[in-house]
Amino acid sequence: MRLNRRPTRVLQTLAGLITLTLAGTVWSANAAPAKTAADAAMGQKCISCHGPADEPGIYVEWKNSAHAANNVDCYDCHKVAEGNKAGFRHNGALIQVIPTPKTCATCHATEVAQQQRSHHAKAGNILASVDNLLGEVIGGPAAVNAGCKQCHGSTVELDANNRPTAQTWPNTGIGRKNVDGTLGSCSACHARHSFSSAQARTPDTCGKCHMGPDHPQIEIYNESKHGILYRANVDKMNLNSKSWVAGVDYTAAPTCATCHMGATKDQKGTHDVGERISWTLRPAISAKLNMIRLANGDEFDQPAGAALPKVGDAVKGSTVTEILTWEQRRNRMKNVCATCHTGNTIDGHYKQFDDVVDLYNDKYAKPIAAIMKELEDKGYLTHQPMDAKIKWTWFEIWHHEGRRARHGASMNGPDYTWWHGIYEVSQHTYFKWIPELKEVVKAKDGNEKFAEEMLAKYFKPIAGHDWFFNGMGKDQIEKVRKGYEERYGKGSLK
Repeated sequence: MRLNRRPTRVLQTLAGLITLTLAGTVWSANAAPAKTAADAAMGQKCISCHGPADEPGIYVEWKNSAHAANNVDCYDCHKVAEGNKAGFRHNGALIQVIPTPKTCATCHATEVAQQQRSHHAKAGNILASVDNLLGEVIGGPAAVNAGCKQCHGSTVELDANNRPTAQTWPNTGIGRKNVDGTLGSCSACHARHSFSSAQARTPDTCGKCHMGPDHPQIEIYNESKHGILYRANVDKMNLNSKSWVAGVDYTAAPTCATCHMGATKDQKGTHDVGERISWTLRPAISAKLNMIRLANGDEFDQPAGAALPKVGDAVKGSTVTEILTWEQRRNRMKNVCATCHTGNTIDGHYKQFDDVVDLYNDKYAKPIAAIMKELEDKGYLTHQPMDAKIKWTWFEIWHHEGRRARHGASMNGPDYTWWHGIYEVSQHTYFKWIPELKEVVKAKDGNEKFAEEMLAKYFKPIAGHDWFFNGMGKDQIEKVRKGYEERYGKGSLK
């Protein structure tokens, strides 16, 4: 019997499973459950319609996959139990269009447990952010559906026939909110229908979302020594190996997966991508983060300096089972670095990285944020987001160029640290934000007195701003002139 050839054909919309490793020693996948004769027959029935003649892109990729090699077929991933809210009858089978992490956990329980507590799984929470306001209200829902949610994840909704609605599917966002309550999409990294570990290990997979003006990690990686080494030595990366331990199975270069998820001789791989991150570089002001893990399988970050709970304490409706300080998280990342680098090199990198974050925080972000708060508290600005030019300027300072500078320093991308980063932070602070501050104050008071008071309170005590308020000293100017003339000739700097 030929299956229904609707546009929402089941196998055309197969969604992903984690199959092998992403980065680590051999992932401890459970053996696929024993298959009944009826289930095996149903799997063959799927293939009879969605096979090489009709849908070769699906069939051939699956046929060459580890799933097929281990006798895992279409029906194994798409079947659901009676009562599943996403289930519907299709030619004698009760199936769902979108397999979820719960499906994948049948064989990959450890990986799914790590993924469910991770930053990736929570990416859909952008819906409560200023970014989402920009998209939904200022841009428009269509842009959000085809843009933001394709990386962050949609909230899947079902129509009257229990198929996903066109507004919420297709979607492989890493933080997709599924009907069964699970978060995320394994096929964001292990794309259907090959579910390749090699693909998930390549930087390009991460670069689908980690790119662009506000988080250009793939561009930074590509300009870094790590990215250069990877491109030059991709044939030595052993990407298809079942075991993928840095320093054992490959040595040519690290990828995103190596550093954030991969195994070394001393630590296992993980699908908890934030485990080794010691700074948060996403918000307006960066902070070092401690991680608190709970008995219910969840975890959350807490800024360094805030009082930490103890193991066994009741927190957020659960019990604390583990605490990773920011130093411990950093040491886990340093352990990866040590596969290729000496301690002095690693410490030097982190010193330079920390210095850039501190420069951005202390010289620019903290004083601007403090003044923006005073402007709102004293009625110069409303508490509504993005309704004044100065708010847009501040947003771009921290959300675009400020992030670029911090990310550039974290991943050895000099151009993004400076020209796309601190250079633009400086330019926009001095020659856009400060003039706009004076305009906002003058529009209310008729003069710039309060603006000057704010600059005196928050900017002028910081030595790095002296040049702007007081001009460069003669010694500074002479040093610049001397260096310029040594290169370009006497009298070249007027």
